[in-house]
Amino acid sequence: MFYHARMQLGFFGQGELERWRNGLAPMRAELPSHRRKPVGQLVKSLISGRTRDAVSLAAYRRLGARFGSAGRIAAAPVAEIAETIADVTFAEAKADWLADALQRIGAERADFDLAFLGALPLDDALAWLERLPGVGRKVAASTLNASVLARPVFIVDSHVLRVLQRLRFVGSRAEAKDASEAVTAAMPHWSADDFLRFHIACKRLGQAACLFERPTCAACPLARDCPSRLTP
Repeated sequence: MFYHARMQLGFFGQGELERWRNGLAPMRAELPSHRRKPVGQLVKSLISGRTRDAVSLAAYRRLGARFGSAGRIAAAPVAEIAETIADVTFAEAKADWLADALQRIGAERADFDLAFLGALPLDDALAWLERLPGVGRKVAASTLNASVLARPVFIVDSHVLRVLQRLRFVGSRAEAKDASEAVTAAMPHWSADDFLRFHIACKRLGQAACLFERPTCAACPLARDCPSRLTP
């Protein structure tokens, strides 16, 4: 899939992405000094959709305090999982997905060690994860990129997708998977940290200025490049 994305792009977006990365420098953040194991990152990402970071992080920590391991989460009643993550958006659905996904992982990998995903071709590693309940491209890419695996693939959530659509890097009907593949294919020389920093910066832009209902373009460092910008 990434091969086809490269062929379609012709690497047209390299210059734009480098310029946007530089323009978003004020919104970058230091990366965590400690990366999670892949299964931990999967859990954190799966419960974080449509939920503020502070809320999902607190819920993730409660899961760890209550259950202690992925295996114990997999064996827990779904109602207890839902109770533990009750303040995240769609907690009941996420509890179902989480229990089912971890049970499937445990059936194939009794130790819940997903280190083998680091050796698979990127497409295969993503596909292995995306067959799990509740795991789309955002969760799969996060599991591979933001964990100790540190694989060079771009994470796209709703904020990042909105930014890339308004910049016209991807079309208005593009989905997170399309945007992830387009950016990943366009920047084969970027490291995992490069992709993660760009993800964080784009997400912060989407949260602070490139808002869903009405963006505050005057506060956007990429406004000059944005064909969707609003004029005063």
